Amino acid sequence: MTSTFATIDSPIGRIELTSDGEAITFLSIEGVEGSPHGGLQHGGRPGVPDKVIKQATKELGEYFAGKRKDFDVPVKLVGTPFQQAIWHELLAIPYGGHASYGDLAARAGNPKAARAVGGAVGANPVPIIVPCHRILAGNSKLTGYSGGSGVSTKIQLLDIEGITYR
Repeated sequence: MTSTFATIDSPIGRIELTSDGEAITFLSIEGVEGSPHGGLQHGGRPGVPDKVIKQATKELGEYFAGKRKDFDVPVKLVGTPFQQAIWHELLAIPYGGHASYGDLAARAGNPKAARAVGGAVGANPVPIIVPCHRILAGNSKLTGYSGGSGVSTKIQLLDIEGITYR
């Protein structure tokens, strides 16, 4: 199946969405370097947005407008079994909530794997929709973010949801 991608504007910068026609497979947030070109790197081709990209675009617009708390657009997450387990746990964190790396490690059945969890969170191919921005340090302090412009992008997402951090 051929994948397509589209770039949309958002309050946190341009977002590039890649779809295989059935699900969103990749989301990239533009950083300070410019266009992410994730679709090109992930086998996509520019063109007319398919129904999945149109749905994701609509839902992301509603999210940024404060009108959506849960995403319905399907995602396809390709990774190791451990990464997939962590990404599944991310999906369980509600809008406005947060968890720590240690929390996710315990939920995944390996409470001593907080560093490995950090790697899995950082490898999330569909940020925002799979809400890796909701992960904070155990003391609610900000930690890194691999999307967009890094921590400043994470702060914008946390503020949209009213998540308190230090």
